[in-house]
Amino acid sequence: MRSDANIAGPMTDPVPGPRTESTGEDVSRETPPPMDDTPIGRAAQLAVEALGRAGEGLPRPEQTRVIVVANQKGGVGKTTTTVNLAASLALHGGRVLVVDLDPQGNASTALGIDHHAEVPSIYDVLVESKPLADVVQPVPDVEGLFCAPATIDLAGAEIELVSLVARESRLQRAIQSYEQPLDYILIDCPPSLGLLTVNALVAGQEVLIPIQCEYYALEGLGQLLRNVDLVRGHLNPALHVSTVLLTMYDGRTRLASQVAEEVRNHFGDEVLRTSIPRSVRISEAPSYGQTVLTYDPGSSGALSYLEAARELALRGVGVRYDPTQAHLGVQNNPSMVEGMQ
Repeated sequence: MRSDANIAGPMTDPVPGPRTESTGEDVSRETPPPMDDTPIGRAAQLAVEALGRAGEGLPRPEQTRVIVVANQKGGVGKTTTTVNLAASLALHGGRVLVVDLDPQGNASTALGIDHHAEVPSIYDVLVESKPLADVVQPVPDVEGLFCAPATIDLAGAEIELVSLVARESRLQRAIQSYEQPLDYILIDCPPSLGLLTVNALVAGQEVLIPIQCEYYALEGLGQLLRNVDLVRGHLNPALHVSTVLLTMYDGRTRLASQVAEEVRNHFGDEVLRTSIPRSVRISEAPSYGQTVLTYDPGSSGALSYLEAARELALRGVGVRYDPTQAHLGVQNNPSMVEGMQ
């Protein structure tokens, strides 16, 4: 993690207190208000609480949970959700591996992992049968978080996999052969339903679907759900949709509330109570090779992903998540962090 001096990220500039006229000719300053009465003070306070809370730890699953983050619709927050949930689970004390199956390599970039063409990558695992352990790299700044990066070579893997034996289960075999202990494996899928995504669905037990709170949110999900059913019926009986996460939620719009209600009616208990707000900090973090958890731990986006990870972890061990017990109260009081984005 970064030092405490950098904990509030780009929001650490001092804020001058208000000026008042003194009885003399000089202008004096009032005593600045307490830190927690200013936006920066609140951000710093929340950052400390967030990191302290992450350190509390959560119950660890009895066996590795392999979670496929999939939605063939682009721009719904798949990669953002993958890397930030992974970082949150690691900060909560878990050992987490991110498998980047998207040829664009955005998850690798967001985690600060080098993924130029010569770097050993998940392509070598799928096509060349290289052991997964040979390509996994530790993520800087987040203890317990690892990444199997994607390189541009992966763009041709869809075609190269067609002629290979057991083409749908090559990732599954690689994961089964990986000997390092892990609590979670999160697989970031490309925005398509080709052989890379099928490999992920065969390797995983759970599917997590990020859905943006915008018009046409449910459009195209039918095909994904049919593919999940096909894989479950023919290749992976354990596969199921366990989690739906609402992303890009803007509580100021009626549309977001309507979409959220529609998604909850459609998927029921699979939808996490925690939703991820629209946040400038979430968008900025990848350009610095970081997740929002290390870029700005006090932002609404970071706090929401911490809460979503907590809910995800508790569900995995059969504990009912109670948002009224949330230490930071993000879900019950979104305005608390409204000014920090």
